[in-house]
Amino acid sequence: MRTVSAWREGERTIIAIPARFTRAQEKEWVHRMVTRLADQERRRRPSDVELAARAAELSARYLGGRATPTSVRWSSNQGRRWGSCTPADGTIRISDRVRGMPRWVIDYVLLHELAHLLHAGHGPEFWAELAAYPRTQRAQGFLEGYTFRDERGAATGDAEVDSATDLSGDVDDHAHGDVHDEDPHEDAARLVDEVLPG
Repeated sequence: MRTVSAWREGERTIIAIPARFTRAQEKEWVHRMVTRLADQERRRRPSDVELAARAAELSARYLGGRATPTSVRWSSNQGRRWGSCTPADGTIRISDRVRGMPRWVIDYVLLHELAHLLHAGHGPEFWAELAAYPRTQRAQGFLEGYTFRDERGAATGDAEVDSATDLSGDVDDHAHGDVHDEDPHEDAARLVDEVLPG
């Protein structure tokens, strides 16, 4: 084995390392991989403050800064909705079900709700606002697939969607160049891998 891999199985963290490692190498790599997993999870589960900051960034980048919510927060009472917006008071609530999904999906849900601050319905003007976001259709497909899985009662077990990031050391950073401020590893498998030299 020439890689170090780490993943979550429920509450457990599993780290696979080469048998040839010394105790010092083992300790170093366990620390490194646990840190990388924690960073990955933090990015996937932003706080209310981080969610509001991301909404402001998205509004500036894709909506010319015209959508300015009074608050953006996670909500546990969204039912089957991914998010909701109250244009009258400028509040946006994002379903806890979205928390842990890939950042580009969270970004789409945020942009969708931000666009409702500009257009209440889902008419052509509303969809025109979202046209600048290059992952709109992809995020819609992801959410549809997630809904389909939930409606079919598929068991998620320990391998939930929120663990679906690869931080491989050998991934080409330009592989997902369509959105340059995105993490290039955001779309790959759940595992954190590091390819070792030699």
